[in-house]
Amino acid sequence: MQSCSVERAVVLFGEKWKFLILRDLMDGKKRFSELKRSIGSISQKVLTQNLRSLESNGLLERTVYPVVPPKVEYELTPLGYSLKPVIDALRAWGEKYAEV
Repeated sequence: MQSCSVERAVVLFGEKWKFLILRDLMDGKKRFSELKRSIGSISQKVLTQNLRSLESNGLLERTVYPVVPPKVEYELTPLGYSLKPVIDALRAWGEKYAEV
């Protein structure tokens, strides 16, 4: 286990995709296809891997509905929603940086 909290966070969010997934789920539940369309250049395999990782870390939950065709939705957990200030700070910083 990492001793530094910054290191722990960097290890958890080592890929840009995770922040983009979290950003998109801040607005509420989304299906896989909605996330893929919103993020754009992410492959299906990488999106699946990142969703599984975020789920195993307790940041989102996956709900499978017993219908045909299968319906799966992803939603942030309270722990995932607790990252809203971090996402907002990154957004604000990115907007300021774009002005430079």
